[in-house]
Amino acid sequence: MNDDARPHVSILTGYLGSGKTTLLNRLLRDPALADAAVIVNEFGEVGIDHALVDASTDGVVLLSSGCLCCTVRSDLLATLSELTARRRMGSVPPFRRVLIETTGLADPAPILQALMSDYAAVSEYRIGRVITVVDALHGMRTLDERFEAVRQVAVADRLVISKTDLVDAGAVERLRSRLAALNPLAEQIVAVHGDPASDRLLGGAAFDLASKGADVQHWIDEARDDAAHAGHGEHHHHDERIRAHCLVWQQPQDWGRIAAGLDRLVVNHGDQLLRVKGLVNVAGQDEPVVIQGVRNLFHPPSTLDHWPDDDRRTRLVFITEGLERAEIERSIERGAREGVDAVEVF
Repeated sequence: MNDDARPHVSILTGYLGSGKTTLLNRLLRDPALADAAVIVNEFGEVGIDHALVDASTDGVVLLSSGCLCCTVRSDLLATLSELTARRRMGSVPPFRRVLIETTGLADPAPILQALMSDYAAVSEYRIGRVITVVDALHGMRTLDERFEAVRQVAVADRLVISKTDLVDAGAVERLRSRLAALNPLAEQIVAVHGDPASDRLLGGAAFDLASKGADVQHWIDEARDDAAHAGHGEHHHHDERIRAHCLVWQQPQDWGRIAAGLDRLVVNHGDQLLRVKGLVNVAGQDEPVVIQGVRNLFHPPSTLDHWPDDDRRTRLVFITEGLERAEIERSIERGAREGVDAVEVF
């Protein structure tokens, strides 16, 4: 296939809670990306992120139950192949670009290696840009503690700094200096109540391994060797203390009790909440309420205009560090005692 005809595959990455889904939704509101397909990867048994993406259901594909840099990587290649077939058959709208939102735990090196080395993927797609979102509030700590976050920054073509309104100017500048040290060639874009233009983020030269530092090139080579000797990198594991816990209620819930339970959880275990996302079916309300939080900071609850599908269960996903499900249930139970008996266990 002629190179110009191959759709770009762009990767949107960043650690848990950095703001990837928010940025993705902003990009998808740009008419220039009306013909983009979206692949969302989630960590955990119950998907939430894909339900928060503002796109047609025909154009959004969910990869759950794992992380793209681990065993689900083969699922990504299969999904890209399926998208090609469906486009040719006309069962999905024509698309010129694919946007992949990775889970916040993803090491992007194995993903890039797979996209650059798989024959079918190279034949049908070309790599676009790698955009990494960094949270100004928690970014410095995350870079200190998480090797995935360092790699996400180092491979990026563009760095989007989010949540700058929550810290002072000095903190932003210190983070920018840290990012420049890790990746001096990546353009830094400070998002302040604005929508970065899609052409600024995704346009221009594509990902070029030769332009990256020696560490990035080593990581890509390492990922290639790992895939060759370990069958798609099954050896790769995240910190075993990091777990995804999913609570689901079948019946509409009293908002006050859910909110009280979450408040207690934050007070007792906020520092262990790497990411919290969920949709709540509030009794007496048609629209779902969106819950989003990182550690001790939760966004004000918001509502979607409508449910994304026929699944109207309340679903809360907690990605935690060293926090067991039983502790989460105990906190939620205190505030939502009437619904706790209906919790499903995954």
